[in-house]
Amino acid sequence: MKFRVEVICLREDGAEDRCDVIEIERHDLAIETLGLNLAEGKAILGGVQDFMSARQVAEDLERRRTCPGCGQRYHSKSSGTSTIHTLFGPVAVPNPRWNRCSCQTDGPKTFRPTSAWLTGRASPELLYLETKWASLIPFARVADLLKEVLPVGASTNHETVREHLQVTAERIEEELGEERQPNLFEYREDDDEQPLPDGPMIVGIDGGYVRAAHKQGCFEVIAGRSVVTFRRAEGEEVPPVKCFGFVQTFDEKPRRRLWELMKSQGMQENQQVVFMSDGGEDVRRVQEYLHPNSEHLIDWFHITMRLTVLQQQTKSLRSEQEEVGAAVSKQVESVKNLLWHGNAEEALDRLVTLMMDLDLIRKRSVSAEKLATGVADFETYIRNNKEFIPNFGERCRQGERISTAFVESTINQVVSRRFVKKQQMHWTQRGAHLLLQTRTKILNDELEAVFQRWYPQFRAQAA
Repeated sequence: MKFRVEVICLREDGAEDRCDVIEIERHDLAIETLGLNLAEGKAILGGVQDFMSARQVAEDLERRRTCPGCGQRYHSKSSGTSTIHTLFGPVAVPNPRWNRCSCQTDGPKTFRPTSAWLTGRASPELLYLETKWASLIPFARVADLLKEVLPVGASTNHETVREHLQVTAERIEEELGEERQPNLFEYREDDDEQPLPDGPMIVGIDGGYVRAAHKQGCFEVIAGRSVVTFRRAEGEEVPPVKCFGFVQTFDEKPRRRLWELMKSQGMQENQQVVFMSDGGEDVRRVQEYLHPNSEHLIDWFHITMRLTVLQQQTKSLRSEQEEVGAAVSKQVESVKNLLWHGNAEEALDRLVTLMMDLDLIRKRSVSAEKLATGVADFETYIRNNKEFIPNFGERCRQGERISTAFVESTINQVVSRRFVKKQQMHWTQRGAHLLLQTRTKILNDELEAVFQRWYPQFRAQAA
């Protein structure tokens, strides 16, 4: 038997245009011959796309052919075609240049009528899928996948996928607005008149490292997660958790980026915002003075990580000098207890005393030398962040967050899975930053809404 697939265009005047797309022949039925195969499906999609596109452009050009002022037909200056890359293959469409009507005195003498809708060389559907998939898996795999299941054209490769993703990311960046400058906030009389805010907003920030291109080592990527604890209004849903990321040595708008993210979750001017980080200087600069009711805390997770390393080093010292090692271990444990209760000053005094004790024996012991260096680094870390150390015990009893451990999964989700783990790619700072913007849009389930804002008829429901 034979099957013929035909497309029919029904014009507004009732006339019909027909086009044979493909003819398929089948003989003996087998499981592998049931229905369409992939090649036939791609051929049908490509044929329908060519016919539909040609008829759409022809009708649009005919509608625009007459001058709206005097009704005269525009005269052709030159013909031409443009290729538009779509999900169902490249489409060559007429792109003529016409002479402007004599009644139109302003503007250039010629114009292209397709400029009203031809705003790019790739369809929004193709841009969206390339951006979405390339934000999750390597560029080359995206190109292979598209060519495997869709008639996208042989020219699709990892370079075109990367270029399209970066074009999308740059357009997102252009919409971000100017950077917010660090401000010291003053009390305003209308602050008391604002409605009660929702529960505190917890923003955890951490960093990770990505391999740099051209064998230039690594550079730091900042990523984090914003969580609204509860809504004040009964029955109102809590906004979903959102993540963000940027290359801190490349991004010129880190405060604006974080501010817009929190505003999208319904942040109010009188709402409490708690920033939690590992205490790094680069991270602190992002969160400082960003919100009038913000609180900045160093998290317990990173403190205990450093203390655990010190305790491991005391074991080596105990193997050499049992009594001295046990005494040092006890002092490190006491520093941990002091920091747990927010006694940063007393903890610093203990650390200084411990450093003085280790100085007496460090020249005679390699283990003491390493431990003394570790204690000195930890003392500097606590001194630089002492104003951000809360009473962790009290916060824990009140059911409040004390750690950015919930951000560690974000670093893995935003950075490691695409940039580091099992990936041998090396990145430029620009390339990594732009990919982070589209990746976080995907993880926050926002990319489709962005495309619908840019292209109002994107993924409109079929009639």
